[in-house]
Amino acid sequence: VSHHPTLIACHCEGKGWKFWGDSNIRTKFWGRSIQLDPVGVLTLEFDDGEVFQWSKVTTGIYNLILGKVYCDHHGLMHIRGNRELSCKLRFKEQSILERNPHQVHGFVEDKDGKKHATLFGKWDDSMYYVNGEGTSKTKDMVNANLLWKRTLPPVNLTRYNLTSFAITLNELTPGLKEKLPPTDSRLRPDQRHLENGEYDMANAEKLRLETRQRMSRKLQENGWKPRWFEKDGENGTYKYTGGYWEKKEEQNWEDCPNIFGEFSEDI
Repeated sequence: VSHHPTLIACHCEGKGWKFWGDSNIRTKFWGRSIQLDPVGVLTLEFDDGEVFQWSKVTTGIYNLILGKVYCDHHGLMHIRGNRELSCKLRFKEQSILERNPHQVHGFVEDKDGKKHATLFGKWDDSMYYVNGEGTSKTKDMVNANLLWKRTLPPVNLTRYNLTSFAITLNELTPGLKEKLPPTDSRLRPDQRHLENGEYDMANAEKLRLETRQRMSRKLQENGWKPRWFEKDGENGTYKYTGGYWEKKEEQNWEDCPNIFGEFSEDI
């Protein structure tokens, strides 16, 4: 919804649920590391009216000058519910001598502070829970229930070095292209050339699109108005205004500019 500053908004719908949110990042450079502080709220709403909201934790990228570069997430994630239950997850910050990094620990509590479940694990591996108040010690692990486990990367890694799921996100299956709006990122020519290993063409297309974007911005005297989202005056978040799924069903994208084509002052 905004390029400068970079602000991303999303809206997803599934069977029995809706998810939406917006995200911005504040950065701090500390010489040998970068600190990324996410700004924004994520919301999950179920059809029965139950709603959960949370914000992301801080991300740090370390050893930018010397040593092996690594990433770490740390801070408190408070998942607030509109009914009885909420959850607090503590992402432990990794220290220099940490032997067991990436630890996450938290509780599911009711409004009175009673702990109904304990959650623990690693954000890059797996998460477990036990009923009531417990720990990640061996005796509690015996009765722990698996909540999530990371899918291992393919045995034969390609140049993309992505997971099996991530590598499909840009895939254009037969018949899909005709259903997408001209603003869909899967239609980016520079991205497609990069996937195909055509690096010179990818770089040329990237430069063309950046030039096109700057020319288009000069013509937007009052700035860009998001097509599917509007800013909430009360809390400053962006919310979906509707219409996308209907346009997709009708295959009517006349109101969407072709942002990847040749530049036109009519866009």
